[in-house]
Amino acid sequence: MKLLTVLITTFLFFPSMLKVNSPDANLTANDVINKIKQEVTCDWRDQTVDTFKAGNPDDEVTGIAVCMFADMKVLEKAVANNCNLIIAHEPTFYNHLDETDNLANSDVFTEKMDYIKKHGLIIFRFHDHIHMTQPDGIYVGMVNKLGWKENMVNGSYTNYQFKEQTLSEFVSKLSSTFKTKDFRVIGDKDLKFTKVGLAVGAPGSLSHMRFLNNENTEVLVAGEAQEWETYQYINDAVLQGKKKAVVFLGHIHSEEAGMEYCAEWLGGFINEVPIKYFENGQIYWSAK
Repeated sequence: MKLLTVLITTFLFFPSMLKVNSPDANLTANDVINKIKQEVTCDWRDQTVDTFKAGNPDDEVTGIAVCMFADMKVLEKAVANNCNLIIAHEPTFYNHLDETDNLANSDVFTEKMDYIKKHGLIIFRFHDHIHMTQPDGIYVGMVNKLGWKENMVNGSYTNYQFKEQTLSEFVSKLSSTFKTKDFRVIGDKDLKFTKVGLAVGAPGSLSHMRFLNNENTEVLVAGEAQEWETYQYINDAVLQGKKKAVVFLGHIHSEEAGMEYCAEWLGGFINEVPIKYFENGQIYWSAK
């Protein structure tokens, strides 16, 4: 009885002692990012787009939402799931550096910012360092989704070897994986091949051309490119009779699974708050 009285008295007069076993109960957004910095295998760059884009980094985190783009749909889902920290792979404000000076008179920007402020959201971009860490987290997620791990050549996340098949058969499998047929394909449907290159996101036409100039790439699976660059290059290659083809998945399809993996990865060292992955999915429709 005396012990019970002592315990009750202690908690009444020293309530802070209740937190002794949970030092990370007040995890801030800055704390989360510092944990990420400790877990990536690369040095953290001073010059990077991986910075806070909105909100107060010193605010306590109630939950983490992980996504490809922090669009309005994701913001609303984050709020509905009590997640105030959003970790996005791509820009929030429509340009690579998330510069907003030219958006001051934009109703779209103003409404988005008002929503962010109203709900106390914090947005951080995680782009450079998830690609720089080893292995590249975006590629890991994509390979998991595609089921290509056994096809990797010498452990490479960019080169794959398959049993001989036609381009048409290959694209059909991709369509089943992503549940869409809205890919852009340049190449002979009956082209038979075994060697595939993977270039997610938008690494640029020079990167695509290096793949296509390499004998280890017959078919390149890419994210997106300028239509006057890689598109025209591969078009000329096909017209010249070269055994080459490109399948453009689109930027979101080519990297989004990487952010799903990112959410799982974060769960390996952050257990103080819930972590949820929200899919953007395809945002456009095609005329049939």
